[in-house]
Amino acid sequence: MDSKDLKQKIWTADDDKEHPDSAMEWWALEAFFKTDKLDKYFSFKADFTEWYTKKPKGEGSLFKITLYDPVKDKTYFQDLRDEFNRLKSSKDIFDVHFQESYIKGAYPNYEMYFNDKKNKIGVKLIYKAESHPHWIAQEITNGWLPLGLGCYRYGFIPKGKITGSMKYDGKKYKIQGFGYFEHIWGEFTYHKLIENIKGMKKSINVYLKFFRNWKKNIKIKIPQKIILSNDNNPFGYDWLWSVLDNGWSIFYGNIMVWLMQGPVAGPLILTKDGINYEEFYKANFKYNKIRYVKDYNFSYPSEIKLIAEKNNKKIHFKCKMTADPREYIKRFDEGKYWKGLLLCEAPGIIEGFYEDEKGKTKLKGICRIEPQRQISILGHNKLIITFLKPPKGVGITFDLYSHFLNKNVFIHLQLTPRLKFKFKTKKLTQKL
Repeated sequence: MDSKDLKQKIWTADDDKEHPDSAMEWWALEAFFKTDKLDKYFSFKADFTEWYTKKPKGEGSLFKITLYDPVKDKTYFQDLRDEFNRLKSSKDIFDVHFQESYIKGAYPNYEMYFNDKKNKIGVKLIYKAESHPHWIAQEITNGWLPLGLGCYRYGFIPKGKITGSMKYDGKKYKIQGFGYFEHIWGEFTYHKLIENIKGMKKSINVYLKFFRNWKKNIKIKIPQKIILSNDNNPFGYDWLWSVLDNGWSIFYGNIMVWLMQGPVAGPLILTKDGINYEEFYKANFKYNKIRYVKDYNFSYPSEIKLIAEKNNKKIHFKCKMTADPREYIKRFDEGKYWKGLLLCEAPGIIEGFYEDEKGKTKLKGICRIEPQRQISILGHNKLIITFLKPPKGVGITFDLYSHFLNKNVFIHLQLTPRLKFKFKTKKLTQKL
């Protein structure tokens, strides 16, 4: 299938363009590039977002840009909001603007310019897709994902060649590298995730499709331990994009369902050639390292381990942040249940292996890691449930660490081989 056929069948011109009836929509570029003066990868992200609500009537837009300099070990960023106007766009072609910054074009070629006035950074580039577009959960919902009572469609291009120039630090550089491009739109808002009646019918259908797929791939059994936290409520996610040294690309998106480890509620997608995609749904995750944000009293991962299987194939890797993350927090001034929204982003490295009938392939590369969290007014709370199973006995333990109560509550009930019961509480002496 050539690019023209693919554009007609999977990613059309209408998929590129604005969807004016959507409650929220965004376009984003994630990238790594080198300059003609420095043989190290800068980490970069820029995105355009717009929203529209009928009741109460309102609209607005947002432009964010982030650049990480590996030599200075410094992150530059700027966030620009327009609370009254959506992005400027064309009805006939894909062309969206926020002030001087823009993205325009059509698959596989896009022109982009991003202007950070605050830090005097300008990035102008050509993005040429080297892989076919793909919809998240393409095999299940053709790109539709649920969020609260709403849902959205999520399409991405995992790898494209980047060429262009960058004005930075008072100088102009030629740049070259590779990037990831995504487009998302749908019926949801982060302020009112459970009040979206318009998108509820479609959302329920999407939830059911995911549940059937999850039931098919996950063997239900009592684990040794379950770790739950309100930080990982269903309105957040863990996100990863990676390009490996062998040219492969990995996408990972885990919808949070309060779990701090265990089954993944979302896809892990691997493409070796940019044409064929493998979606892994039988997967488990674990947080190796966690960061705590004291000012907002919540946590998110900085190192994640993942194991995924599909038929006779297996992926096993860990990814970790290699720089202090940039934490974008949008505070909800009138939030009844939520303090605000956090989007964290950082460059990282990925290491592991892929195994199939041909043998084991070492995986190594660079990545961008982005946890997003809806911050609860209750603060950080974690519950560890441990099961005692035969032949050792039968019992259950609850260990609650609650910042809301400022207590650690411990309950242990054992039925066999002999009856035991313990209950104790103590004041928390340190936060996380």
